[in-house]
Amino acid sequence: MRKTKDIGYQILALLLGIIVLTPVLYALSISFMRPEEILSRDVNLLPRSFYLGNYIAAFQKTTLARFLFNSLIMTVGSSTVRLVTAGTAAFALSFYNFRGKQAVFLLIIGTMMIPPDLLIVKNYRTVANMGLINTYLGMMVIFFVTALNIFVMRQHFLAYSKSIYEAAKMDGCTNFMFFIRVLLPSSKPVLITTFISSFVGVWNQYLWPLLVTNQNEMRTAQVAVTLLNFPDESPHGIIMAASILIVIPTVVVFLTFQRYIKKGMMAGGVKG
Repeated sequence: MRKTKDIGYQILALLLGIIVLTPVLYALSISFMRPEEILSRDVNLLPRSFYLGNYIAAFQKTTLARFLFNSLIMTVGSSTVRLVTAGTAAFALSFYNFRGKQAVFLLIIGTMMIPPDLLIVKNYRTVANMGLINTYLGMMVIFFVTALNIFVMRQHFLAYSKSIYEAAKMDGCTNFMFFIRVLLPSSKPVLITTFISSFVGVWNQYLWPLLVTNQNEMRTAQVAVTLLNFPDESPHGIIMAASILIVIPTVVVFLTFQRYIKKGMMAGGVKG
């Protein structure tokens, strides 16, 4: 009976995976179609030939390489700083004892209930007053801190063996050295999981980079897709080609570090 349930769950998961991947696979198929195939009255699920013209046009008609570079700078920079802020905050909330620690943690968690769109006008005015419009720092600054990453890393640090921390202190290890040389190396799965979740979230941002940039050379890849509507030809294949290129970095990052994601999700299940 249990084996039958397991097989049923696997079949259900496979069907759901196919449903989720179908639009992506169809977009991939369209990206290799010629314009006449896309605009044909007949439904074409697969291209008749392997056509790379859409990918070539995406790079030739726009500075897509620069857009991808801008997205990479914004994403890697934001995710790296987010690891530092989340890690140090989680360390203080896990290993330090100070008055009001619980209140500070509840305040941080409370910020998760504030819709991001509610703060977008205030954030824009702050960034504009600091002169950060059309800068990488202006695109990244609002992603430097997030309550969710602090919460995840704090929960992991709380499960860390306190006897190791006490032994390190007795041996003369400072808090900073313990954090850098002991805690972080043993928390690699959680750090990588946090980085990947941040990478995917920031990479897919559209509205904020659109607001704080008004020069094409500073646009991100997600914003650049809206610039691919050419009036003199069918843009559908080019848009799909650009969309596939934009998805590739997140897929590569996920596939490269997926084993660490599994370890990071299970790391808090065993207490030290």
